[in-house]
Amino acid sequence: MFQDNPLLQQLKAQIRESLPTVEGTVKGTEKGFGFIETEKGESHFVPPPYMKKVMHGDKVTAVLRTEGEKTSAEPETLLEPFLTRFVARVKRIKGRVNVVPDHPLIKDAIRARVKKSVDEESLQDGDYVVAHLKRHPLRPDDNTFLAEVSELVAKTDDPHVPWWVILAKHDLAKVEPADPAQWQLADAAERTDLTELPFVTIDAESTKDMDDALYVEAKAEGGWQLTVAIADPTAYVAMGDEVDLEAKKRSFTQYLPGFNVPMLPRQLADELCSLVEGEDRPAVAARIQVAADGALQGEAEFFLATIRSQGKLAYDKVSDLLEGVEGAWQPESDAIAEQVNTLHALANARTAWRHEHALVFPDRPDYRFEVDDAGNVLAIHAEYRRTANRIVEECMILANSACGALLGAKLGKGIFNSHAGLDPEKIPAAIELLSEHGLTHCAEKVTTLEGYCQLRRDLDAQPTGYLDARIRRMQAYAEMAAEPKPHFGMGLTGYATWTSPIRKYGDMINHRLLKAIIGQPGALNELDDDLLAHLAEKRKLHRMCERDVGDWLYARYLKAQEGGEREYDAEVIDINRGGVRVRLKEIGAVAFVPAPFLCEDKKRLECSGDTGIAKFDGEPVLRVADDLTVLIAEVRVDQRNVVAKPAKRFDQ
Repeated sequence: MFQDNPLLQQLKAQIRESLPTVEGTVKGTEKGFGFIETEKGESHFVPPPYMKKVMHGDKVTAVLRTEGEKTSAEPETLLEPFLTRFVARVKRIKGRVNVVPDHPLIKDAIRARVKKSVDEESLQDGDYVVAHLKRHPLRPDDNTFLAEVSELVAKTDDPHVPWWVILAKHDLAKVEPADPAQWQLADAAERTDLTELPFVTIDAESTKDMDDALYVEAKAEGGWQLTVAIADPTAYVAMGDEVDLEAKKRSFTQYLPGFNVPMLPRQLADELCSLVEGEDRPAVAARIQVAADGALQGEAEFFLATIRSQGKLAYDKVSDLLEGVEGAWQPESDAIAEQVNTLHALANARTAWRHEHALVFPDRPDYRFEVDDAGNVLAIHAEYRRTANRIVEECMILANSACGALLGAKLGKGIFNSHAGLDPEKIPAAIELLSEHGLTHCAEKVTTLEGYCQLRRDLDAQPTGYLDARIRRMQAYAEMAAEPKPHFGMGLTGYATWTSPIRKYGDMINHRLLKAIIGQPGALNELDDDLLAHLAEKRKLHRMCERDVGDWLYARYLKAQEGGEREYDAEVIDINRGGVRVRLKEIGAVAFVPAPFLCEDKKRLECSGDTGIAKFDGEPVLRVADDLTVLIAEVRVDQRNVVAKPAKRFDQ
C-alpha cells in the first residue's frame, strides 16, 4: 500500500539527493561483484545485486551508501554503455534465444530477439552471432537488458571460428572486394619504358601481390643510383569509383594466419597490378641517388614507367646466397646476380648510415603460424629478418623518405607517418629516471630529433633492456599526419609511405599526390581530419584483429601443454601488482604469471608496476626485460588466456 505513496517517494528522493555520488567505469569480476573506478583512481565496491543492472565497462554515475564501516556503490545513471554492437554466443534458456557476450568478464546471458534475416530455429547453443544492445536497466523506461541478433558469425563447430569471430568483432570484411566486369587503364599517361632493365622483386616465396621491384646501378665515382618501381593501382582505380570507395572503407589489406583479406579485388592486387615476372606492368617509379656512405643525395626523381620484372626472388633463397649457405640457390643470369650483389652493398652502406645518423629497429622476430585447412595450428615459426629482408627494408625506407621530402617540399601535404618521441607530459619523469641510471639528458634537447636519437643510442648501449622498456612506456604514439612531421622512432625528418598501394589506401592517396607533382593532374583526395581519423582507426583495428586471432590460436596451440613439464624461455614484458606478463621467446605467445605462482607468501613479494620490478623480501628479483623460465599452468581457450608458472618459485 506504500509503494505508490507520493510522500514516501518524495522522502526517498530527498534521501538519495543527500547521498554522495561518483562517476566512473564499472569493472566486473569473475565472482559476480564489481567496482566503479573513477578517473581520480578511486575504487568503490558494487555488490552482486547491483551488478545485475550494469555490465563490465559501462560508464555510470552511482550513489554511495554507507552501512557501518562498509561503503558500496549503487549504479544510478548510464552515461555510456560498454556494449552497443558486439559478438556473443547463443544460449537457449527454456527454448528461447539468449546471448552471452564474448568477453571474459561478462558471464550473464542477455535475453535476445532475432531479426527476420536470421534463421532463429537454426541457432544452437555456442553459435557465434552479432548482436546489438537495445535495452539497458539504467535507461529511462527500460527495466532489463535486451539484445537483438542481426547476423550469424559462425557455428560453434566451425574450425575457423577464431578468424570469423575476430573479424566480426572489429566489424572488418572477411571476403575480398568484388571484381568489376572488366578492368582497363583509367589513365592514358605517358610512361618511360624501363622493360629492358633487370628489375627484381624480393618477397616471400608464396607472395602474389608483389608491389615493389628494384633496380640498382653502381656509380663510377662511388655510390649508387637506385630505381624503385611501385605497382600502380591508381592507373586502374579512379578516385570516387566503386572500387576506390571500397578500398577507402577497408583502408588496409588484413593479414591473418593462414590467409589475408585484400583491400583491392584480387584480380587487380594479385594479377593486373602485381609486378609479375616477365609481364609488363604500369608503375610509379623513383630514381634515388645514394652516396657511398649511404646518405640520400639531393631530391629523388619521380616518374611514371612501364617495367618488366626479370626475377621473382625469394627472401630465404637470396639470404642463403649472400650469407654463404652451402648449396644455396644461384641466380639464373649474371644480370640478376649483379643486381643482388649491388643491392646488398647499397643496403649495407645505408644500414651503417642509419646507425650513425638515424635509428635502426631492434632485431626482433616475426612469428608465423603454420595452419592447415581445418584451422589447426601445426607449428609456430620464429622468423628473424635476414639479409634479403634488410635489403628490401633499406630500399623501402629510402623510397618513403624521398617521398616524404618531395611531398613536403612541393605540396606541403600528404599522408605522413609521424612520431613525436617522448610524450611531453612524461619528459620530466623520463629525465629523472635516466639520471637515476647515470644517463644525463636535457629535457629540452630530447624534444629534438638529434637529442632523441642520442637518447635511443644510449638506451641501446645499456647492459640490459630494463631502462629501454621503462622509457618506451613514456613515448608518444605514432600518428598519421596530413602535413610533414618528423618520425622520431625512425630518426628521420619525414616519412610518407607510397610503396604498398595494393595494401594501403594511404599509399594510394600519396600516389595521386605524386602524380599531380609530376604532371598528371586528376581528382585528389581531400586530406581532412575525418580521413586521417578513419585511416588511423582502421590501422588500429587491423592490428587488434591480428593480435586477437593470434591470441586465440596461441591458446589452441598451448592447450596441449597445460599442466605439462615443457619449459619455455620467456621475456618479462610487464610487471604489475597482480603478477608478471611474459612473452615466450620461441613462439611469441604472451602469458600471465600470477603473483602467488612466484611466491606463496604474498607478504614476502612486492610487484610494482611503477618501477617494473618484483622484490622478494625487499630485494629485487625480477625486472622488466629480464628472462624467466616458465611452464604452462592453465589455458582458457574461450577467453584466449594463457596462465604460466615459473619453473622455480622465489621462495624455493
